[in-house]
Amino acid sequence: MRKKDFYWLAAGILLIAANLRLPITMMPPILPWLKSELGLATSMGGLLTTIPLLIFSILSPLIANWGVKKGNAQVLLITLTILALGSYLRVIPNQWILIGATILVGIGISGGNVLLPAVIQEYFPHKTVILTSLYTFMMGFVASIGTGVAAPLTKAANLGTSIAVISGFSLLALGVWFLVVHKLPQTAQKQAGLKKGHTFALLHYRLTWMITFFFGAQSLLYYSMLTWLPVYWSDTGFSTTTSGLLATIFQLSGMPLSLLTPIIARKKSGMYFISCLMGGGFGLGAILLLMFQHNFVLNLFIAVLLGVAAGASFSMCVVFFQRKTSSIVETAQISGLAQSFGYLLAACGPVLSGLINSWTNAWWPVLVIYLIIALLMGFDGILITNHQPLKTNESTL
Repeated sequence: MRKKDFYWLAAGILLIAANLRLPITMMPPILPWLKSELGLATSMGGLLTTIPLLIFSILSPLIANWGVKKGNAQVLLITLTILALGSYLRVIPNQWILIGATILVGIGISGGNVLLPAVIQEYFPHKTVILTSLYTFMMGFVASIGTGVAAPLTKAANLGTSIAVISGFSLLALGVWFLVVHKLPQTAQKQAGLKKGHTFALLHYRLTWMITFFFGAQSLLYYSMLTWLPVYWSDTGFSTTTSGLLATIFQLSGMPLSLLTPIIARKKSGMYFISCLMGGGFGLGAILLLMFQHNFVLNLFIAVLLGVAAGASFSMCVVFFQRKTSSIVETAQISGLAQSFGYLLAACGPVLSGLINSWTNAWWPVLVIYLIIALLMGFDGILITNHQPLKTNESTL
């Protein structure tokens, strides 16, 4: 494969990464327009975030198996096509088409979530660290841009134009990946000698459950805080504008760590550091939210602290997928399993957080639960760091 083709392959990976959160994060800011123009109920609006998470949970292990059988890059092309189709179907002003298109978006994103770490490891075995850093950074950076641009663009133009313009990322990624995938060497055929057991066979290994809990805990904390932090800040006396500003800072603060985490985690000491940073960052942030509810400067610091922990968390999951497996097949399989159970927790987190707040009429029980989950996650990250990589061709579990 020629050198310039590898550059195109890397560009395709980063463009796909840009679409792994963007189709979800762009929707909450335009909910007022969806309600007014489509008659979308508030409960239905919540489904636009929950549906993709449930789809991730259901399809992740199935996509991992499909990638092993048919080739990760080829399956990624199919799921990316589904993503582009679902993104543009949302332009049609009908709430039921919107829900159906959101299901397609969830299917499309599932492919990228599960297969991109394996594709990077397969085609860039000596540049895994730098590409993983860029991939996780691009995913969060473009998602943050989508969150900030969606509402102003809708206000300046209209709902359909806003969705179509932002969805252009998926069409661009599909075009580049279509050109690249036909030039890829058939490296997947080199896996023929490896054991290709069914993904669910990995559930017999302790390390699988440890990584699965780690991914689930960070997903629950991120999506729960993404959903409820603006509401929490409004409830404690900040204006809607200030609450939105703090929420945006929460998202943007994770960008540097999403880029640096794979680099820091190249050494075992770095993996320990990131695990402690995540558990401590989320945990300390929850405590400080309880203690300082009305001070803007301190809450600005808290938003940064929580954002740093969130930015490091997903990147660390990808590092574990790659560093704690012994083959490309295992990487895809454990990625699929961890994301299946993890996104199920993520889908439950925002709902349960809202229910607990409603039952108790207070935020402190929710934040205490976040603190406990954060500490358990940090400890789990240390245990995973100490654990030997997965070797499914061995009988020891």
